[in-house]
Amino acid sequence: MATSCFNPFKLRRSRSKPLSVPSSSSRTQWNSANIETMEKKRFDSLESWSMILESDNVEAWETSKEDQKEEWTADLSQLFIGNKFASGAHSRIYRGIYKQRAVAVKMVRIPTHKEETRAKLEQQFKSEVALLSRLYHPNIVQFIAACKKPPVYCIITEYMSQGTLRMYLNKKEPYSLSTETILRLALDISRGMEYLHSQGVIHRDLKSSNLLLNDEMRVKVADFGTSCLETQCREAKGNMGTYRWMAPEMIKEKPYTRKVDVYSFGIVLWELTTALLPFQGMTPVQAAFAVAEKNERPPMPASCQLALAQLIKRCWAANPSKRPDFTYIVSALEKYDECVKEGLPMTLHSGLVSRNAIIERLKGCVSMSSSSIPVNV
Repeated sequence: MATSCFNPFKLRRSRSKPLSVPSSSSRTQWNSANIETMEKKRFDSLESWSMILESDNVEAWETSKEDQKEEWTADLSQLFIGNKFASGAHSRIYRGIYKQRAVAVKMVRIPTHKEETRAKLEQQFKSEVALLSRLYHPNIVQFIAACKKPPVYCIITEYMSQGTLRMYLNKKEPYSLSTETILRLALDISRGMEYLHSQGVIHRDLKSSNLLLNDEMRVKVADFGTSCLETQCREAKGNMGTYRWMAPEMIKEKPYTRKVDVYSFGIVLWELTTALLPFQGMTPVQAAFAVAEKNERPPMPASCQLALAQLIKRCWAANPSKRPDFTYIVSALEKYDECVKEGLPMTLHSGLVSRNAIIERLKGCVSMSSSSIPVNV
């Protein structure tokens, strides 16, 4: 049954012969492109994972005894790999089954011939595992296990069946999401980010393609490869993240704080109100230049609720100190959601009052009106 619909492949010892290596006489004819092509073919071959992850005849691919003691080390005998559903420059993501549970398996290929890239990917893997393994929140994708078998590292997380928020928005007509849906999705994201910041973590690459949806269409924050503890990256410089969602201070490679995530959330909230890609028609570099040098932002649609428009503008303010924190954002969105559910107009957060207070004010108005209106008998 599982085989017919899922076509899982259980990791096992492979009898496949390792890829041949050129002899010393012909090795000089191989350049980095040849090696990269060879590694890519091996990386894209599902059968090769059994050789890589279960091989015991290549010393360089064995995990150290210290690594084997890690609490998060996966039991590869319990891992089944299915179809690939996403890919990046150095990674592939597969559906899988781990200990009879549906999972997503992120496989990272560590290139052996590019020292700088290898060091960067290894650091991202360590950072992602270190952070994910300590995060527990309904709006953060759940970490399950990981393994290191150079040149392949893998991270196993819960499987989010509905894909990314960007994929979901791509299927929608522009400006078609209801206010209720916008608020529900925005609350999931902001609650996850509020928790993340409470743990001292800066995501640094918050965007719609790093937000995942489950069967219930609830959103979870994912992909912590470029995340860091605020105490360790508070004064860090450099471009971390994705230009269309990147805060101007990060684009300019200036010191930054957790407020870069708030800026990115503002862009995501704009995406929810429009279902469009930010800075559509621009290249990523053009978008970065427009933000950093011209202080441009995606155009605010006229149909956007005033309260949401004001919140978006505050989130993507050029001055980080003028951006609210996620505790405020969650509180504001909860008040907006309450207004919508009660059939009341959404008002700016600073002027919101409770439902009971509104009722008391209405009673007062009725009382004053009845006492001043003459009654004819």
